[in-house]
Amino acid sequence: MSETTTTAPAKGVLPGPDGAPRCPWGLSTEDYLAYHDTEWGRPVHGDDALFERLCLEAFQSGLSWLTILRRRETFRAAFAGFEIAAVAEFTEADRTRLLADPGIIRNRAKVDATLANARLLADWPEGELDALIWSYAPESAGRPAPRTVADVPAVTDASTALAKELKKRGVRFVGPTTAYALMQACGLVDDHLADCVARGGGAR
Repeated sequence: MSETTTTAPAKGVLPGPDGAPRCPWGLSTEDYLAYHDTEWGRPVHGDDALFERLCLEAFQSGLSWLTILRRRETFRAAFAGFEIAAVAEFTEADRTRLLADPGIIRNRAKVDATLANARLLADWPEGELDALIWSYAPESAGRPAPRTVADVPAVTDASTALAKELKKRGVRFVGPTTAYALMQACGLVDDHLADCVARGGGAR
């Protein structure tokens, strides 16, 4: 689920602790404020980095992103820093360990999808996951900046196409909504509101 869809009713930017305007969802907790200001919407590249985001977005499905954000370091420890090659070597004992780890989301389907995706992606050429995901980044010039959270979609044609292609190539547990949350978080699109201080990577 997109972080921006968690804020209702629809509204525009609000002043943050420093007085600068920000997306409303970024002001709900200190965790969100830091994530909003320094990470969300900034370009992410690299197969392992994008694998991590794919995994975390899948674990977030049906939950608040804040739940995942606050457990991110525990997730990283449990999944070997989300290094594809390392996770691809996980054994049945590792699976059992993960399903017993209270520091992550102990969802069997999500754990199994993460391990299966790592084994799949370990056979891809280096850079292929990065190139595939970024090939679905829309032209920024053709996307008007959202002015309120109501202007931010939860799914787009591009995210639907990305999810379809990933599924076609064997990647599990990624649908159009999850794919769009990934696109937002990794900077394929900039869904910071038009007047948000963090829009454009915070360059003001």
